[in-house]
Amino acid sequence: MRKNTCTAAVAATAASLVLVPAAAASAAGSGDTATVSVLHAVPGLTVDVYANGSELIPDFTPGTLTDPQQLPAGSYDLAVFQAGQPSTGTPAIQANDVEVPAGANVTVVAHLDAEGQPTLTPFVNDTSSVPAGDARLTVRHVAAAPAVDVRAGGEPVVQGLTNPNEASLEVPGGTVSADVVLAGTSDVAAGPTDLSLPAGTSTVVYAWGNPAEGGVQLALQRIEDLGGAPGGVAAGTGGLLDDGAVPTWVLATSAGALGVAVAAGVGAAAVRSRRATAGTGDRAA
Repeated sequence: MRKNTCTAAVAATAASLVLVPAAAASAAGSGDTATVSVLHAVPGLTVDVYANGSELIPDFTPGTLTDPQQLPAGSYDLAVFQAGQPSTGTPAIQANDVEVPAGANVTVVAHLDAEGQPTLTPFVNDTSSVPAGDARLTVRHVAAAPAVDVRAGGEPVVQGLTNPNEASLEVPGGTVSADVVLAGTSDVAAGPTDLSLPAGTSTVVYAWGNPAEGGVQLALQRIEDLGGAPGGVAAGTGGLLDDGAVPTWVLATSAGALGVAVAAGVGAAAVRSRRATAGTGDRAA
């Protein structure tokens, strides 16, 4: 492993969610777009996602990732309700006054915090180029579990990772056998699985779920075309990693449906927020 950079979370507060510098947030007024994906990682709960009071993603099921979409930069209120619950009720997760800067590439994750409470965490995806022949691997801990170690070929490559933090490495392209264990032990929480890391790509692995209710699962997101290029676009497909298989994710919403929502002035992304009411935090890949 050539580089191991663990990105710590900025402490979440009930009134602050900051992912990018203020200078970047000011770009939201430019009228440009941001690339946004949404991952549902709250086990056992089908939800409806609202933005600016309008339904954006209905019947969003656990383990589902939306296709990356180009959404207008601007300010949004996000709310997640249990599926079928009136939007006039109290949302399970909420983040208001969310600023979406132009040019950002973000994955918003609805998941459980370490204590098992639903929360919303936005991650900035690193789309910088990787050295020729290399791949980037990012691991994000979004499970209701204590600190974990990530092993490749039985050797720890990420240690003491806590929810909702992430760690990134640049590695030679290829295939590695990976698993997740409780920190400092050999107790396997998820995996092992053969993880393909094509050169010139960034692969993001999410450890999500609840050990007490169905266990911890692994999910995959990939960003293509980073081999020497200045940036890349999330591929929009990923997979639940189990028994070595990487099946295609079922996309929760079609590009056409999301386009209608955007045309109506509705967008969903969490990149900078003055108020967050679900224990949200921030990090940059």
